[in-house]
Amino acid sequence: MAWIKRNLFFVIGAVIALGLLGAAGFYDYQNWQRNNTALEQLNRTYATLQSLNGKNPSPGNDKIDNIQAAREQEKELRDWIQQAAQYFQPIPPVPNPPGGVITDSQFASARDHTLSQLQNEAGDASVALPPQYGFSFEAERTLVKFAPGGLNPLAQQLGEVKTLCEILFAAKVNSLDGIRRVPVSPDDAAGAQADYLSQTAVTNGLAVFAPYEMTFRGFSQNLANVLSRLASSPHGFIVKAINVQPASGAASGLPSGPQAPGEPSGYSSFEVSGYPQQRPAYAPASGGGLQTVLNEQLLSITLDVEIVKLLPGN
Repeated sequence: MAWIKRNLFFVIGAVIALGLLGAAGFYDYQNWQRNNTALEQLNRTYATLQSLNGKNPSPGNDKIDNIQAAREQEKELRDWIQQAAQYFQPIPPVPNPPGGVITDSQFASARDHTLSQLQNEAGDASVALPPQYGFSFEAERTLVKFAPGGLNPLAQQLGEVKTLCEILFAAKVNSLDGIRRVPVSPDDAAGAQADYLSQTAVTNGLAVFAPYEMTFRGFSQNLANVLSRLASSPHGFIVKAINVQPASGAASGLPSGPQAPGEPSGYSSFEVSGYPQQRPAYAPASGGGLQTVLNEQLLSITLDVEIVKLLPGN
């Protein structure tokens, strides 16, 4: 104790120095841990960078910024989608109330009005129809109460069928033999199977593809008019396939009447995307007078059409 008293300042200084050394050691230990953590993170980042640089394409380097290029291309694609959207305008449902909620009475009234309107438009355009034709809505034609959840899909299809029929009427086809759609309501189960397709609508990340089938009679010019109107429509129509045969042999699937030597079978079925097709039958040269180059005949035509409906946000 006497020594401590004689060297009190030395002892105090030594204690303070030991405390400072301990604090410095603890500080160094903490920094060492942080350094190790930072080094591990740096190594992981470097490994990720090496992995990305090894990919094709890579993110780029100081001269080529592929990430920025990808962002610019994405912007160009979205701008193109916005510009192309004007050619995929939605077909409004029938009826189309402001709130979007359709009641039984609204649909029944719109159904009767639309079917009557189509009958009158067909008569004005001299387009023959099957007797009392319901335009694929025969199952719903007399209903006043409809299955839950089926009104909105039915209203959408009624609007689409109306648009397709008006294109046929405007093209002045000779007759509409039938139109088929996808069943969308439990009420469709009671309808004739001839009104429905076995296909279903297909949805991807951009749109819904709703299939329809139209069978009508006319000449080659009528078919050209229908295809032209589908192509110039503001709605998104895709003609998937065309089936053509002489109208006189449509019921049996075979051409009627004698077949001239070298004349094609008269049945023509092809898809729009470039599949081979048979051309109309050419009449043989007569013994005298003007030569008949093309013997036009009434055709039975079936079109497989898909309506492209963009999803919200696209």
